Amino acid sequence: MVKLNNIVFGANNPFVLIAGPCVVENKKITFETAAAIKEITQELNIPYVFKSSYKKANRTDINSFTGLGDEEALEILAEVKKEFGLPLLTDVHTAEEVEAAAKVVDILQIPAFLCRQTDLLIAAGKTGKIVNVKKGQFLAPEDMKHAAGKVASTGNENILLCERGTTFGYHNLIVDMRSLVVMRELGYPVVMDATHSVQIPSQGDFSGGQPKFIAPLAKAAAAVGIDSLFLEVHPNPKEALSDAASQLALADLKDLLIEIKSIDKAVKKYN
Repeated sequence: MVKLNNIVFGANNPFVLIAGPCVVENKKITFETAAAIKEITQELNIPYVFKSSYKKANRTDINSFTGLGDEEALEILAEVKKEFGLPLLTDVHTAEEVEAAAKVVDILQIPAFLCRQTDLLIAAGKTGKIVNVKKGQFLAPEDMKHAAGKVASTGNENILLCERGTTFGYHNLIVDMRSLVVMRELGYPVVMDATHSVQIPSQGDFSGGQPKFIAPLAKAAAAVGIDSLFLEVHPNPKEALSDAASQLALADLKDLLIEIKSIDKAVKKYN
C-alpha cells in the first residue's frame, strides 16, 4: 500500500487514475486537459493524479519535440497543482534531474528504458517521493524486484510497479496480464499503462500505435486487478507533439472510466 495525501494505491482500494498529455506542450493544452479530467474524475468519484512529462529524453528522431525547456515546463506543472489542487507525476531521466522535478511533483516516474539505471533509481528513492517504475520492454516481470530493491535500498518503500508491454519481435509490444499478478507478488501496488502498451515503437521516423486497443487492454487489466490505471490523454491526439498515435482522445475518457470502474468494483467487491 502506498499513500499520497488522501489517495491510497493498493490494499484492495479503488483504482487510482494517472492521466494527462504525454508531454507539456504549452500551458493552454495542459490546463484544458487537467481541468477536464478533474471534472470527470470528481463526477465519477475516482482518485486522480495528473501526469505530463516536462521533457522527453528518449524520442525516436533527432528532430522530434522534446519539450519547452525544463524550467518553463516544470513551472506550468507547478501552476497546475496550484490552480486545480491535483497531485502530479512526471518522468525523470538522469540522477541530476531528480532534485528539480521532486520540488514540483508528487510521483517521480522512471521510464521503461531506464528501469535498470541504478543511480537514477537511488536518486529518486532518496527524495522520499513515490517512485513509479515502468517495467522495461526487455524484462520479465519478476525481474522488477531488482529495480524496486534499488529504490527500497534508500529506505523509501513508496514504490509502484508499472506494466507497459513487452517486446516480442520488431515494432510491436505484447501485454501479458500475468505480469500484473507477478509484480504485485513482489509486494508493491501495480499500475497498468494502457496507452504506451499500444505503441508500435520506431515506426519509420516516429513511434506509431494502435489506439483501438487502449480500451480492451485497460478493461482486461482491471479484470485482473490493478491499483492504478495510467493513460496518456490529449484533446486532439492527432495533433499531439509526442505519442500522437497512442494517446486516448479526451472525448473518449469518461465512457472508458465508467466501464473500468464497474469492472474494478466487481473485482474488488466494494460499494
